[in-house]
Amino acid sequence: MTPLTTPPLAPKTLSALQKMGIVMLEDLRTQGAVKAFLLLKAAGLTLTNSTLWQLAALCDGADVHEMEAEQKEKLRQAVKNHPPVALFPRPSEMVDFMRTALQQAHMAAQIGEIPVGAVVVKDGAIIAAAHNSCIQDCNISHHAEIRALAQAGAALGNYRLDGCDVYVTLEPCAMCASAMIQARVARVVFGAAEPKTGAAGSVLDVFGNRALNKHTAVQGGILEEECQAILQQFFAQKRG
Repeated sequence: MTPLTTPPLAPKTLSALQKMGIVMLEDLRTQGAVKAFLLLKAAGLTLTNSTLWQLAALCDGADVHEMEAEQKEKLRQAVKNHPPVALFPRPSEMVDFMRTALQQAHMAAQIGEIPVGAVVVKDGAIIAAAHNSCIQDCNISHHAEIRALAQAGAALGNYRLDGCDVYVTLEPCAMCASAMIQARVARVVFGAAEPKTGAAGSVLDVFGNRALNKHTAVQGGILEEECQAILQQFFAQKRG
């Protein structure tokens, strides 16, 4: 394991990477130079492209002074085309919010709805919580995420949810992903992937589509097993 050092990285760059858990060269390679560069910008650092070149050189085990213009241009384009990137809360904090979303999913299961739950968080506090109610309401749009967005909008007096995060137990579908982008949600955290309809990378990547407004960063896999288990139990009971 090779630690990142200064030089070649500037002290502020090294310190910011370490705070993100990017301590070793192997950590940097896992994230990739482009994503690490965007994470640094998301952390508030004012950076020039020279930092991008240096990160890429470190990942490649190369000399930054020997980097060709063509490679630099590819890196510039990769930054431009990269899906939204954000700094996410501590894992323990994300787990706590996801557990509340799971409570909503259990409520959905109790009334015969597909067990998906969602919460909206603003400034570290839950401002909305909802679960699927499509069957009960005879309304296909009443997914957990849509209902939670509506509650949050009412609470804030604005349909645009700037600075809000959405936690949902299942990877959003295209309808819900589009709604979250329209609402200007900052970050989406989901539990289980949805291989049939997931629009956060499984089937589509709506959040990373360059033709749409790029506002929302996504992270999946929080309490993934628990989020999958409640769905599996629900459908097993239905089949039984």
